[in-house]
Amino acid sequence: MSSKQSAPKGAPKTTRASKPAAKGAAVPSRPSRTAPEPTGPRPRRLTAAAVLTALEGVALVVCGVTLLVLVLTDKPDSMRQAVTGGLTVLALAALPLAAARGLWLRRRWSRGPAMITQIMAMPVAWTLFNGGGLLIAGAVVLALVAVAALGLVVNPTATEALGIGPRET
Repeated sequence: MSSKQSAPKGAPKTTRASKPAAKGAAVPSRPSRTAPEPTGPRPRRLTAAAVLTALEGVALVVCGVTLLVLVLTDKPDSMRQAVTGGLTVLALAALPLAAARGLWLRRRWSRGPAMITQIMAMPVAWTLFNGGGLLIAGAVVLALVAVAALGLVVNPTATEALGIGPRET
């Protein structure tokens, strides 16, 4: 049969690289892609990082809901912009909340989103600080929480608990 012709519909497809296994022959299983479950107690530093990251996510949810409530109670200049702003803040809350859950469950992938959350909090804190007034207190709290959480996430104890170690060369 030439390469342009196809086998009948009912015929099994075989190639040189893959031959069907004989009946009763053991088929090698694929290696599992899931990481082994962590053992032992969760380190306090990892727990603290998860809690701080979750608090940031909850604060974003509160801000997003507040923005949407203000849309209903006030008359914004642009209804579309006000609703979009509130929904955007709610969507942004997903990253720290997912990262916090991952840290709590000791998932390797959660370290990256947790670090991104803390790094992105710094410009937000700076903007709040430049706003003056009561916003300065919020900026200081946000900056302190972000620096503390970032320090906890990159701590060797936390990285080891997440299964992240030095690369072998």
